[in-house]
Amino acid sequence: MTEAFNRAVDELSAKVDGPEVWGWFGRTLSARVRCTRFGRCWLRLVSAPENKATGKTWDGNTLAAERFDATVTKPALYESAGEVRDGYAYRAELSQYVPEEVCSPSPVLSPGAPVPPGSWWASLRADLDTVAKAPTDRVAVRQEWVDRSVPRFLDMPAPRVKEWETAHGDLQPANLTSGTPYLLDWEGFGRAPVGYDPAMLLAYSLLAPAFAARVRETFPVLGTEAGRVAQIVVITELMQSASRGDHPELVPALRALAEDLT
Repeated sequence: MTEAFNRAVDELSAKVDGPEVWGWFGRTLSARVRCTRFGRCWLRLVSAPENKATGKTWDGNTLAAERFDATVTKPALYESAGEVRDGYAYRAELSQYVPEEVCSPSPVLSPGAPVPPGSWWASLRADLDTVAKAPTDRVAVRQEWVDRSVPRFLDMPAPRVKEWETAHGDLQPANLTSGTPYLLDWEGFGRAPVGYDPAMLLAYSLLAPAFAARVRETFPVLGTEAGRVAQIVVITELMQSASRGDHPELVPALRALAEDLT
């Protein structure tokens, strides 16, 4: 990954200008860079085995840039480059650098996390409304997965999703900046249950009650039947993730929320 990152830096005529940041299980490597054409930028390299370098997460950021760069508060994608070497595919994405801290270094928001001001929430809601109305054939959640997974992880019948919309797909505190906010990391966007993005943000905020309360206040869809279904779907996803070792500290709160929804 380091060698591929350095090759991408050279190909994009950039120079590393900050510490490296490793992503989930070493799948991505990123850093702030400077380049002649765009000035200060963010360079992200993603890798996958050559035979798996396709599908939703591989081209998500590129397609999101085409769809949302002009309409949603997100870092603009300037340029990309790719290569295949030694059985692995690499995609380098050069994007706008956003000089704002994220709301949390971890997807799970810590207790006592500050609650952003009203303008922050208004901007987020407006952007999610824009995303929800955007047409796409990409799929973030499938009914077939819901049917299989809800009984397995929540021991309840799977709900039927009746209302769908386009979602960011990974709306959690580590993908939101604390100032504007900018929405980061668009590789998973696609069709999902109505209320899916707010439900995801709520689930990851359960350990920070004041923040979670503001999520519920900002997104009244969570109090509807569609929102209830979306929360069940999200809880199932995070319980599945926890079964693989991710964020076990969130499990009791997820179980408690699931009980409240049934």
